[in-house]
Amino acid sequence: MVNSKMMPETTGLGSTIALFTANTIERLPWPDTIDGAYARSYLLPLIQNGPSHFIDNVQATCMALMIDGQIVLPLSLNEQEYENSYVCSPYSHYVTYAREELVLIKQPWLRYTLSLLIDGFGLLCKACHINRAVHVNNWLLSTNLYPDLTAEQIEPMLAFLRVRFPRHTLIFRSLNNYTNETLVNALRRAGCKLVPSRQVYFVRPANSAYANAKARWLVKRDFALLERQGYAIVTADELKDEDVPRLVALYNALYLEKYSRNNPMFNEHFMRLALSQKTLQLVALKKNERIDAVLGYFCRNGVMTTPVFGYDTTLPKEVGLYRMLSAVLYSIARENGHLIHSSSGAAEFKRNRGASASIEYSAVYERHLPWCRRLCWIVLSVLLEKIGLPIMQKYRY
Repeated sequence: MVNSKMMPETTGLGSTIALFTANTIERLPWPDTIDGAYARSYLLPLIQNGPSHFIDNVQATCMALMIDGQIVLPLSLNEQEYENSYVCSPYSHYVTYAREELVLIKQPWLRYTLSLLIDGFGLLCKACHINRAVHVNNWLLSTNLYPDLTAEQIEPMLAFLRVRFPRHTLIFRSLNNYTNETLVNALRRAGCKLVPSRQVYFVRPANSAYANAKARWLVKRDFALLERQGYAIVTADELKDEDVPRLVALYNALYLEKYSRNNPMFNEHFMRLALSQKTLQLVALKKNERIDAVLGYFCRNGVMTTPVFGYDTTLPKEVGLYRMLSAVLYSIARENGHLIHSSSGAAEFKRNRGASASIEYSAVYERHLPWCRRLCWIVLSVLLEKIGLPIMQKYRY
């Protein structure tokens, strides 16, 4: 149960931490920083209206955690909700989504064996209430970017959360050693279990040595397609409210219809918030007065990622919309000196254009739970380290 006292309180371990819910979020003193302004624009509507108002397949209670008056982290709280998107459902992430990914494995015997293993593990997950969890720094996006949390703030934060949520697993998604090595090590020392989740890719186009000549040529060729195909780049300032349904449809065409309905189902409310409050920087490709592709990115500490990425999948592949959209992203990153966190998927395409792979983890704290609740995480950690991780690395997913 969440403590009704929502004013800042010291944990005794050196940090001041406060928790704010929908009933008290108006009292949160948002930090006067770029990250603080962004958090207010994004989280205030999310917490006040509920996440399902913006993301159709997310049922959760959202809150905000404030650390030392300077850092605001979103929390999502769940109990079961097994049909939720993987962004707040460990079951969808490690069972439902994993089952869908089996189509990538070509060997029938391996696919069948893994299918049985996943089905059996799914039963264990429900028995252990794997979805009774609090995700920390969960922006309900495919990739969560982290602020500058110090090692000294980790122990007080975990101590605070253990008291407030004694029946819930504490989970930090979207961690990797490429950009979060210090945080990963601090969470491990604090007792978190590192559970592999997927292989993700990074590239810094502003670095002239980021890739070989062929990779740079491929990106240049992709960008040249814009003029050849007659597409114009449309920025957020040029997009209008009447464009919102088309932007949602383009995202759905790729992320939901082509990939998986376990991805977050952003609706028109989400896209309008992104457009009006700049919670995402939206960029579209337009031809003959029709928008055929869109990306939406945000940045933190020099890292950018694109939770919105979509195009008209009914157009011929030869048009090259995915290639053009990716080239536009490279151009933006090069201009701003940003590192691109390009998430997972399209692995060969990304490697061919200079991206480097890194394993992404969830840091899971479950030591305060009874043994019967911890069992699924122990089994999951072993299965992924011994089976899942080698498969990811061998087949380069």
